[in-house]
Amino acid sequence: MDVRDRIHAFLEQAWVRNGIIAVILFHAVLLGMETSPAIMAAAGPLIIVLDRACLFVFIVEIGLKLIAYRWAFFKSGWNLFDFAIVGVSLIPGAQSISVLRALRILRLLRVVSAAPRLRRVVEGFITALPGMGSVFLLMALIFYIGAVMATKLFAATFPEWFGSLGQSAYSLFQIMTLESWSMGIVRPVMEVYPYAWAFFVPFIMVTTFAVVNLLVGLIVNSMQDAHNVEEGEKTDAYRDEVLARLSAIEEQLSARDK
Repeated sequence: MDVRDRIHAFLEQAWVRNGIIAVILFHAVLLGMETSPAIMAAAGPLIIVLDRACLFVFIVEIGLKLIAYRWAFFKSGWNLFDFAIVGVSLIPGAQSISVLRALRILRLLRVVSAAPRLRRVVEGFITALPGMGSVFLLMALIFYIGAVMATKLFAATFPEWFGSLGQSAYSLFQIMTLESWSMGIVRPVMEVYPYAWAFFVPFIMVTTFAVVNLLVGLIVNSMQDAHNVEEGEKTDAYRDEVLARLSAIEEQLSARDK
């Protein structure tokens, strides 16, 4: 077994993967502590040292993967994701520019690539994106039609909510999320326009209960498909292993008979 194989076997061990996840979570706690002036005043230097130690662990992990996989490392989307997240911390000035310092919390997203179950969720979401695009287009059409109608109907009396197309779209988005939609917007409008419910109720039924649930259904189906594919791959690998063992036993029996 050469060095690359040894490094690959080392990285695939469960305690190594779990250790990386632990470092990611610990580093996320450190970044949260950095937002507290009192904690930084009491233990600022120690937190900075631990932060750099976590970054060193991430860099070593990426380096070992580059040695083990070489150019194949860049063929994996998750490896590229890890490489980009860690690379942000190595940009000159990342420790002094507030925006780049804030981006360091993105390292917490590496737990997604390190945890197979979380990867399955993300892969299911990504798989659902093409279908979601059609649903988002439908949602945009509904919002545009609703915003035009609401502006025409209610702009004169309620300009703060429906004075322009943008304001109407934002108010309708608030209504779709059911955040203070009744007492905050719809009931005051109905005091002036008693039949306004005939506009708002169908809008809520279509957007909140139909289109949004359609998005949820697409994501759930994609996650289930990703799970089925993963289970199928495991079954195929197990079958190949069994066949290989049977073939080896058959060869041994044939050699013994001879």
